[in-house]
Parts: sequence; C-alpha cells; structure tokens
Amino acid sequence: MRLYATVAAGGFRRHATYRVATAAGVFTNTVFGFVLSYTYIALWDARPTLGGYGMGDALAYVWIGQALITVCGLMGGGFEEELIERIRTGDIAVDLFRPVDLQTWWFSANLGRAAYQLLGRGVVPMVFGALVFDLTLPSRPWTWLAFLGSVALGSVVSFAIWYLVAMSAFWLLDGQGVLQVAWLGGLFFSGMMLPLNVFPGPLGELARLLPWASMLQVPADVYLERYEGWGLLGAYAFQAGWAVVLLGAGRVAQGAATRKVVVQGG
Repeated sequence: MRLYATVAAGGFRRHATYRVATAAGVFTNTVFGFVLSYTYIALWDARPTLGGYGMGDALAYVWIGQALITVCGLMGGGFEEELIERIRTGDIAVDLFRPVDLQTWWFSANLGRAAYQLLGRGVVPMVFGALVFDLTLPSRPWTWLAFLGSVALGSVVSFAIWYLVAMSAFWLLDGQGVLQVAWLGGLFFSGMMLPLNVFPGPLGELARLLPWASMLQVPADVYLERYEGWGLLGAYAFQAGWAVVLLGAGRVAQGAATRKVVVQGG
C-alpha cells in the first residue's frame, strides 16, 4: 500500500509542476462557464423549472461541471492516451514485468492527478462563478462532505471507463477510434452539455442509468441536496456499483490482454 500511496503522491506532484497549464485550464474553464451560464440563463428564462431545476440550480450545475471536468475526466481521464501509446509501442511489457498490479498502479497515479485537479482547476472556477452569478449553495455544511464523497466515487468510475478504453488498444493497436467514441459518449451522457434531467422520455431514463451519470449528474444533485437520507445512500450505491462493475471489467480485460501478450511473445 505504501508503494501505491507513493505513486499517488507522485501523480499529484507531477501535475503540480505544470502551473502554466493549470492557469490556462482555469481560464478556459471560467470562459466556458460564462458561455454556458448565459446560455442557461436564456434557456431557463424561457422554461423556469426545466428539469426540476430553478435558475440558481441550473447555474450551480454549470459551474460544478466546469469544476469537475478534469477531476472526473468528463472529456478524458488524462492518462489513457499515455497508456495507449505504451501499448502501441510495446513499452507496456516493462510495466507488466514490474512486481506491481498494472491497474492499481494507474489507478493510484490517477488518484493523485484527480486530487490536484480538484484543488488546482476545480475550486477557483467554482468560487469565481459563485461571485459573479447567483448560484444555489448548499444549506447544510455536511452537504459539502457528501458532495466530495460523490465526486470521489465519480472519479473512480471515470478511471474505470478510461482504463477500459485504454485496454482496447491491446486488440486494436491504435485506440484513437475508441477514444473518440468514448469522448463523445462521455460529453453527452455525463450531462456536460445539459443536465440529464432535461433529456426527454426514455432517452433521459437511459442516460441516468449509464455510468457517465456518476461523473457529473449525481455529484451535482448531491450538491443541490436532491438526495437525502436513504436517497443519498442510493446515489452512492449507484456510483459504487458502476465502479465495481467497470473496475472488474478492466481487470478481466487486463487478464485477457496479458495472456495475449504472452502468446504473442511480448
């Protein structure tokens, strides 16, 4: 465990060194937050209770999305391209030779990355949005802790999804196609463009059942205090369930890929 804690700490320090990139990311998230905020204002002016959200809820949703875009990997986990490249070049053989578990190693590194992104690119846009717009804020202090717990689970689900995407490169050799499909799917079904509550009929029901809902929609609703008591536990169970299923699928894919490498003489 100490080794993986060190890997996580290394992931945090690695991303902390790119301060200019962090500043650029904060600026970009803030600009897009403004664009989406005014878009949502126009939309909610026309439909004041769209998706069961008031104006303040909708604006809070916008800035939560900007805060979590890198934390929960809404547009990419931040590690999958590196892992795909190592698979493509054959450098993955070195990783498999190490006396550590491949999935746990990358999970730990991603944990450190997500922790830094929460502090480096998550807090500032959220604070800035709250200063400029009339966002809904939690009415109870413990809601913030509940929100952080949901964000943590969303980050785990995100890792599991992008790890599976990376594993596909063992069979496809070039995982860019799968990467783009997953990127588009995540952008749409995470609720990054519009809250999933707004999606109509069966499409909305399906979207709220898919794992991408764990990455933004569920944490946002926890923040907005739409879950209480057993409902909150149910939201956690939804996220944890998808995390277990997807991590297990990643483990199966890793095992199959390892056998493939051995058969090929890798």
